[in-house]
Amino acid sequence: MASMMQPQIILLKEGTDTSQGKPQLISNINACMAVADVVRTTLGPRGMDKLIHDDKGNTTISNDGATIMKLLDVVHPAAKILVDIAKSQDSEVGDGTTTVVLLAGEFLKEAKPFIEDGVHPQNLIRSYRTASFMAIEKIKELAVSIEGKSSDEKRSLLAKCAATTLSSKLIGGEKEFFASMVVDAVFAIGNDDRLNMIGIKKVPGGTMRDSFLVNGVAFKKTFSYAGFEQQPKKFLNPKILLLNIELELKSEKENAEIRLSDPLQYQSIVDAEWNIIYDKLDKCVQSGAKIVLSRLAIGDLATQYFADRDIFCAGRVAEDDLHRVAAATGGTVQTSVNNVIDEILGSCEVFEEKQVGGERFNIFSGCPSGQTATIVLRGGADQFIEEAERSLHDAIMIVRRAMKNSTVVAGGGAIDMELSRYLWQHARNIAGKSQLFINSYAKALEVIPRQLCDNAGFDATDVLNKLRQKHALAGGEGALYGVDINTGGISDSFANFVWEPAVVKINAINAATEAACLILSVDETVKNPKSESAQGEAAGGMGRGRGGGGMRGGRGRGMRRR
Repeated sequence: MASMMQPQIILLKEGTDTSQGKPQLISNINACMAVADVVRTTLGPRGMDKLIHDDKGNTTISNDGATIMKLLDVVHPAAKILVDIAKSQDSEVGDGTTTVVLLAGEFLKEAKPFIEDGVHPQNLIRSYRTASFMAIEKIKELAVSIEGKSSDEKRSLLAKCAATTLSSKLIGGEKEFFASMVVDAVFAIGNDDRLNMIGIKKVPGGTMRDSFLVNGVAFKKTFSYAGFEQQPKKFLNPKILLLNIELELKSEKENAEIRLSDPLQYQSIVDAEWNIIYDKLDKCVQSGAKIVLSRLAIGDLATQYFADRDIFCAGRVAEDDLHRVAAATGGTVQTSVNNVIDEILGSCEVFEEKQVGGERFNIFSGCPSGQTATIVLRGGADQFIEEAERSLHDAIMIVRRAMKNSTVVAGGGAIDMELSRYLWQHARNIAGKSQLFINSYAKALEVIPRQLCDNAGFDATDVLNKLRQKHALAGGEGALYGVDINTGGISDSFANFVWEPAVVKINAINAATEAACLILSVDETVKNPKSESAQGEAAGGMGRGRGGGGMRGGRGRGMRRR
């Protein structure tokens, strides 16, 4: 009787939603599988594209996993983890974003029946971590180094890696053309880690084949005043002056008041302003520079002044373009025109203004330091060029990673099948439940070749059986066999130059396993009802005036400060 009279303990605020235990974990796994299903069809050379239309009316066509995940605006808290691993894969290695989401989704799908049967998630997590560690060690063992090759050999090997990445993109039809362009661009910046040293400029019109690489800097002609057309448009071995100041007559910025007793005094103030600007322009000319670039405006007076003296000028140059010109030409950006010495001037072999499609470009080529390159992309539609830019970004990242971590593995699902076989074999020597868990991890790895077949319209069961048979050969000669997208059978991926840097696979398996383990380790989700409506309230409270929110969120007069 006494126990019936005990009051109910209220721990959380009224309306708080708590879900825990097995149903909660299954719900999280289902959410992650739903996210993986969204990007599933984008994998591989025959992958489909997604058209995403946002609330602002922007349309994006992409098959890049990270781009799709960013644009999806996932709200489920557990599924957001998959969005994060796609972003981290993109920033770390640039490619394999779809792979990492698919693997994480498949690991959870394989874990789901065990969870439903009452297996403790920690047992699964322990086995998954062991399997992940073994898989990564096996990748390092199977990886082939491209170190110590001659420059030409290395270029062709890196072009193969870039072509593998581009084969699954929208511009896959011209992958050889773009792969060599990407390798040239990465070699141009040398050991410089700054990705912004490779500029990508987009010009609608023409075909993909009209795209070209500038070993130097190219940027669109900036806004110009009268007198610009009288300036020379081509120079050989010019000196280049880079500025961060305005070269135009400016009215007094401060609210100054000047009292004059004689009208002639006013003329002296006007003359002083003209003298200041002419003094600046004279110093620019005396420096010996034939090209003057500034991040701020160069006015009509200065434009005409430079035109009369056969000097080219451009104002309002974008900051990143100015920095790339500085890096390429060896110049330094100045905030003053006083004491301009030769050491701070840049130089290049050829400067010219060229027409590209409907735009005019200023092109600096033959730069002495050469630590920059610009790819000018052409194409029919804006969305197409945007996707081409994202594809080239992935390829550039891959080539840079392959140059630094110079080991590659066979693509086309070959490495995944080999890891799967290795883990199946290893699991036979393990007693107890963990044998089943490692087997499920091994089975999950087969999702990559299976999905490659499904996306290309082949019979996945038939191709996977052939691959299993090939990889099971005792001598290990089948270890490099993967899906042949062209014939619908299997082939030696390494011999067909379907390569990817080992770091891509290592990172993908690491991130996918961590994400799966993280989701498996969550056993309760608590949703605060206030947090759900907080955003709506904040939006509604914007127009209520200063005191509008006092009743709800503000402190009253006698309320204690928390």
